[in-house]
Amino acid sequence: MKNYAYYIGIDVSKMTLDFCLIDASSAETLLQGKIDNTKKGITSLIRKMAAKKVSTSETFFCFENTGVYSVPLSIFLSEKGEDYMEVAALEIKKSKGITRGKTDKTDARDIALYSLRNKDKLKLSIIPSKEIMTLKVLVSERKKTIKSIKSFSMGKENIGFLPDEVCNKWKEGNSQIVKQLKDYKAYLERQIEEVVRNCDYLNNQKKLLMSVPGIGKTIATYIIIATKGFTCFTNARQFACYVGVAPFAYSSGTSIKGKTKVSHLADKNLKALLYMGALNAIKYDPELKAYYERKMKEGKHFMLVMNNIKCKLIGRAFAVINRNSEFINIKKFAA
Repeated sequence: MKNYAYYIGIDVSKMTLDFCLIDASSAETLLQGKIDNTKKGITSLIRKMAAKKVSTSETFFCFENTGVYSVPLSIFLSEKGEDYMEVAALEIKKSKGITRGKTDKTDARDIALYSLRNKDKLKLSIIPSKEIMTLKVLVSERKKTIKSIKSFSMGKENIGFLPDEVCNKWKEGNSQIVKQLKDYKAYLERQIEEVVRNCDYLNNQKKLLMSVPGIGKTIATYIIIATKGFTCFTNARQFACYVGVAPFAYSSGTSIKGKTKVSHLADKNLKALLYMGALNAIKYDPELKAYYERKMKEGKHFMLVMNNIKCKLIGRAFAVINRNSEFINIKKFAA
C-alpha cells in the first residue's frame, strides 16, 4: 500500500454524505461538510478538494458499507480510478474505543482517522460486476418470495377446523396469491439461471462448485455472490470466518479456559445453507460419510462434526476454483 498525503472519511446515509478530509502528517481537518448522495454531489466534493489543492491521486477514500446506499459512491470512485475501501460499520465502531454521543459529522472524522491509523493494513475495495449485483438482488427477491409463500400457505391450516363459510371468505384469494408468488419465484429462478448462463466466468465457477458433493445450484450461487466471484477472499479460511464456521480459541491467563467455538458474527443464511449441504454430503460422498461415522464413533458432538464438514466443503469450493478443474472423488480409486 502506498503512502497517501490525505485521508477522507465519508459517513454514508440514504440522502446525504458527510465527509471529513484530514492531513496524513498532522491528522488536522482540512475540509468537512455534507453533500447529496448523488453523482452530482460527489462531483462537487472532488471540486472542493481541487479548490484546496488536494489531489485525488494522493487521497485515500474510506467509508462504511451501508448496502445499496454506498453503491453510487463506489461506482463513481471506481470509474475515476480512485483508491477507496468499504469497511464494515462494526469494525469502525469497535476501533473508536469508549465514546459518548454520535453525529454524522463526528462519524466522518472517525472514519478518516480509522483509515489513517490502520494504513498498514488497508485493502483496496473492488466494486462487484453488474452480474454479481444483479444476482444479489434476484436472490434477495427470491428469499423474500419464499418467505411470503410460507406465510400465506399457513392459512391452509384453518381448513377443516373452521366452518366452510368462514374459510370461503379468504380461501380463493389466498390460493391466487400463493399461485402468483410461486410463479414469481419460478420467474426469479429463470432470471438467476439466465444471468449465470450469459456470463462465462460465473457459469464456469458455478459448474466447478456444483461438482463438489453437497454443493447444489442454490449454495453455489450464494457462494459466488458472497465472494463476489471469488475476488474478495484470498483463501478458504477467510471465507470460513465470514460464514461463521471457523473455530476460535477462547482463553486468557490461567483462569479463563473457554471452549473453542465459532463466532456469532457470520453470514447466517449461507451458514444454514451449508448445513443442508453438509447433510447431503455425508449421504452421497463416501469420503465425508466415512469421516462423519468415524468422528461420531469417537464421541464427538454432532454439531462439531457438521461444522467440520462445512469447513471441508468451503475448502473444496476454493480448491476447485483455484485450480480451475472439477472436484475429483479419490475415494472411488481406492483399492
